[in-house]
Amino acid sequence: MKVEAFHFDLPEDLIALRPARPRDGARLLVVPPRGSFEDRTARDAPSLFRRGDVLVFNDTRVIPARLKGERARDGSVVEIEATLLRRLSPSRWTALAKPGKRLKEGDRVRFGALEERACLLGALDATVAAKGEDGEITLAFDLAGPDLDAAIAAAGEMPLPPYIAGKRAEDEQDRADYQTVYARQDGAVAAPTAGLHFTDGLLAALDEAGVERVTVTLHVSAGTFLPVKVEDTGAHVMHAEWREISPEVAEAITRAKAEGRRVIAIGTTALRTLESCADEAGRVRSESGDTDIFITPGYRFRVVDGLWTNFHLPRSTLFMLVSAFAGLERMRAVYAHAIEQGYRFYSYGDASLLWRAE
Repeated sequence: MKVEAFHFDLPEDLIALRPARPRDGARLLVVPPRGSFEDRTARDAPSLFRRGDVLVFNDTRVIPARLKGERARDGSVVEIEATLLRRLSPSRWTALAKPGKRLKEGDRVRFGALEERACLLGALDATVAAKGEDGEITLAFDLAGPDLDAAIAAAGEMPLPPYIAGKRAEDEQDRADYQTVYARQDGAVAAPTAGLHFTDGLLAALDEAGVERVTVTLHVSAGTFLPVKVEDTGAHVMHAEWREISPEVAEAITRAKAEGRRVIAIGTTALRTLESCADEAGRVRSESGDTDIFITPGYRFRVVDGLWTNFHLPRSTLFMLVSAFAGLERMRAVYAHAIEQGYRFYSYGDASLLWRAE
């Protein structure tokens, strides 16, 4: 399909720079397969699901993956910003570097406590081990394993999406705001933002309503924010992301499908995890490893019946995914309604609950 088919105009003042407070006070647009939409709030969730429905959450935890540092070479110093993408080994990460053109293989970069050059405490040093396209590099850090993790946590900033970071600086509040309350597995460099609307109280209310909750893990990459630069979706290459489904969760979801109960993905990352681990009959496998599944209209969904998700960028792979799930024309109408009613968009914005097109 032509990427232009997924374009829409969005007023800039609808881009949320801070989340709703409290989290579950965010607005929620409920979208059935047919008929009119319903304007609700996130805290209404227990009344929107049936007893026995299975909600699938992504329990990845965002690390402070944006690092600022300096590259010194031949007497010149250049400020560098690197956003970590994927861990390759205990000491190596791929990263998006700015300005990437000012780096070459073998360069040394010092992140962290730059103002205290006499003291190496707080410094985080790395070598540019490889260079790829579009500013992507491989960093080989001098530290490894837990020591590297601790240094990144101390030196890094929360990797807010470009459409927020371009308008305001990251601050201490983002350390809590840009993390789900159920985050457990360190490794994401972008939040699974659909889950940001859930509070401990809301999760308890879902339990009381008889809704089953399970978790999968997909470490969200900053590649999720990269623009689609091709004209046709068939030419787009997705960044791979690591995901995992445990045997217990795979069995629970497969059992629910066999019993005719609904499976609802909380976020596109949970959906992509499930669909990438399912066979043609909708049976979910326990699996870990990379996935680069790219879902566009025409895809036949095997597992997911409902999708709770935020409002996405025009021409993005995420808007393509929701258009595949609910129908392109349906999603055009959904977004037109959301814009007219002043819903807040993107990572810190409001949510929608989409039921799969029949």
